[in-house]
Amino acid sequence: MAKHLYETFQPAHYDLFIDVDRGTKTITGKTTIQGEAKAANIALNQKYLKISSVQADGQTVTFTVDDQAETVNITLPQAGAVTLTLDYTAPLTDTMMGIYPSYYEINGEKQLLIGTQFESTAARQAFPGVDEPEAKATFSLALKFDEQPGETVIANMPEVKVEAGVHYFDTTMRMSTYLVAFAFGDMQKKLTKTKSGVEIGVFATKAHQPKELDFALDIAKRAIEFYEDFYETPYPLPHSYQLALPDFSAGAMENWGLVTYREAYLTLDPDNTSLRMKQLVATVITHELAHQWFGDLVTMKWWDDLWLNESFANMMEYLSVDAMEPNWHIWEMFQTSEASAALQRDATDGVQSVHVAVEDPADIDSVFDGAIVYAKGSRLLVMVRALIGDDNLRKGLKAYFDAHKFGNAKGADLWAALGEASGIDVGAIMTSWLEQPGYPLVTAKIVDGQLQLSQQQFFIGEGKEVGRQWQIPLESNYAAAPQIMSEKTVTLGDYKTLRAEAGKAFRLNVGNNSHFIVKYDDTLMADLLSEAADFDAISKLQLLQDMRLQAEAGVISYADIVPLLKTFKDDTSNIVITAVMQTAGRLQKFTTPDSEEDKQLRAFFKLLSAGQYARLGLTPKAGESNDDQIGRPYILDGAAFGHNADFEADAHALYTSTDIAAMSADARPYVLKNEAKQHPSQALFDHFIAEYRKTADPSVKEALMYATPAFKDEAILKQIVTYFEDADTIKPQDLRSWFRGVLANPQGEQLAWDWLRNEWDWLNKTVGGDMEFTTYITVVASRFDTAKRLAEFKAFFEPKLEVPGLGREIQMDTKVIATRVALIEDQKDQVNAAIAKAL
Repeated sequence: MAKHLYETFQPAHYDLFIDVDRGTKTITGKTTIQGEAKAANIALNQKYLKISSVQADGQTVTFTVDDQAETVNITLPQAGAVTLTLDYTAPLTDTMMGIYPSYYEINGEKQLLIGTQFESTAARQAFPGVDEPEAKATFSLALKFDEQPGETVIANMPEVKVEAGVHYFDTTMRMSTYLVAFAFGDMQKKLTKTKSGVEIGVFATKAHQPKELDFALDIAKRAIEFYEDFYETPYPLPHSYQLALPDFSAGAMENWGLVTYREAYLTLDPDNTSLRMKQLVATVITHELAHQWFGDLVTMKWWDDLWLNESFANMMEYLSVDAMEPNWHIWEMFQTSEASAALQRDATDGVQSVHVAVEDPADIDSVFDGAIVYAKGSRLLVMVRALIGDDNLRKGLKAYFDAHKFGNAKGADLWAALGEASGIDVGAIMTSWLEQPGYPLVTAKIVDGQLQLSQQQFFIGEGKEVGRQWQIPLESNYAAAPQIMSEKTVTLGDYKTLRAEAGKAFRLNVGNNSHFIVKYDDTLMADLLSEAADFDAISKLQLLQDMRLQAEAGVISYADIVPLLKTFKDDTSNIVITAVMQTAGRLQKFTTPDSEEDKQLRAFFKLLSAGQYARLGLTPKAGESNDDQIGRPYILDGAAFGHNADFEADAHALYTSTDIAAMSADARPYVLKNEAKQHPSQALFDHFIAEYRKTADPSVKEALMYATPAFKDEAILKQIVTYFEDADTIKPQDLRSWFRGVLANPQGEQLAWDWLRNEWDWLNKTVGGDMEFTTYITVVASRFDTAKRLAEFKAFFEPKLEVPGLGREIQMDTKVIATRVALIEDQKDQVNAAIAKAL
């Protein structure tokens, strides 16, 4: 059989009739497909569909169902143009894939909202078809359901008529199956229009306050306007609707014209939400709306080019928000989230490259590795943007959209368009970064008076050196350094002469935009550190970042970083505060709970955060800077870990005087966690759970999810674990956060680990079809740091190495734990001595 179904049958148009009965949880459907059969034997995708009849041009034809291959095989009288009609029924399942119900409560009564999630291969659970990105077609949707008065129904395109209880929607543009979407239920909405006349809508359940839709409506409107201008290509649909679903497995999904979101990433209280959360919501919306062109209008040919969609949208989310809200300095968030995630993950041997060959549908979800496909990929595109400039980027993108709109493309097509626009061979540079995993450590040293650079793949943990080389944009502050380093070694000239000419310490990767880190020899490093106090914020962040990664790899010791944390502790830039406190957080692995070393580390945290806490206080002040608002949570977290008495008193006073929902969103998570740790009781726990179940405010929910697993009482932690499988309390979409919270609690680690091992089959059944399923393995690996836990991890996961989609994650995470165990053994004495000296 053909590798892809599209090779033997090419659909042109679908008529979809779908009838959903919420009471019986059944779907009844009739799909009519006009297309071109390249052979008499063809196949369509189907999953969980009970197909009762297949007709070709009105005549009944024979068919067989292959559930293993997720297909229905059809024998036609002959090849050529054909109209297929399939009748079927299907279950309405709670897996958050296909067509599914979302649950929520209003005044204690359970309600449901029906929505869809088809990426990557779940459209086949809703209707039969060629469920491959290349198989673009137009779609006419007719939707019937057990409708109640006042319910709203929306889809990719506007509704054109309602007849006999059937809602008919306008025919879509040519698009891929995974982007088809619809939803219905009791919703509220807010609408506006862009300058060019596109209707923008935000939809949510009535559990939310109407004002919670305002922020998203404003961002979505401005984002569509920005992209129409930046891409020089009009938004091609009549509307852009944003829908918040109470149950949603991913963060958001770029369905064309009807983007779906987890509620936490769309709805927010404009009067009491932290700036960082507003920024996060804005970047999620702009990410999905970037896809309306890059991903929807032009779609990858096959899933191996998924990175092209996601990396690009990841870069554009920052570029657009920066244009809309320049005072946010959103690229700083890129540095603290995307860059650090990519550098950490990409240093483990066995990591996937950005571009990965993939065929099996079960393996497609495994290429959604966020740190690589999103973070590293976007970092590489930021590198390209820095090389070619925005004018050439826009010129190249316009040509790309003009050439491929309503069709499919590969990575090479984008490089060709950007290369043509810029006159730089972008493809040649990018191949070394996309097709091979990892990144280089560039070593800068003085050899016989000459300044010499060399590149070698950087590994955290054991890694096999196979001679990989990269074309590295060096971004040096010395003119003698080439723009691109493509050789293994390059000599820049006499160091003393170069240093005298430059008048400043030698640096590489200024701006931290290129995907590599630097090891300076002792002379160069001493020179650098003598200037470090005067560095800009990104340079300070980068210094800590590069040193931390080298410490993880054992190239240097974490003990070498401790003095630098003290040097930077009172810096007011949020990205330096973030880097200092996150790096300090990584010192916790060198201590055990309640030991002398643990007490010493807590004193060090108090030292690092005390001046900042005195300056910032617990809650925001009128007119304070964005840096202060974004930096405060890291300081509160550090003050809590350091048992800062002022913080503990202030937090308790705020808790006892203020209702949870009315508390400042900036301080709320830390106040609640402090209460759980310092003033615990069964009554407090019961109150937290009751508030968690009651609230529809994502910010309040997030705070309670962060704080509740911090109770030390084992009886309370056992109660939390019983809620793991109670979807009325903890939704499956939120389970991973709760699991991580209990696992990170020394009193809860064993409980959470036992639960995961005992309930793995339940977990697999509940969220196994979800692209984030493998991250449960990552979460476990991120906490384990002893030889005993490593052995247990291997004993449980190694038998699952052959399970599709899990093998790579298990192998990598085994390495991650083994590396951490060896690092602790090797460095703990030095690190704890350095902390003692710093006090």
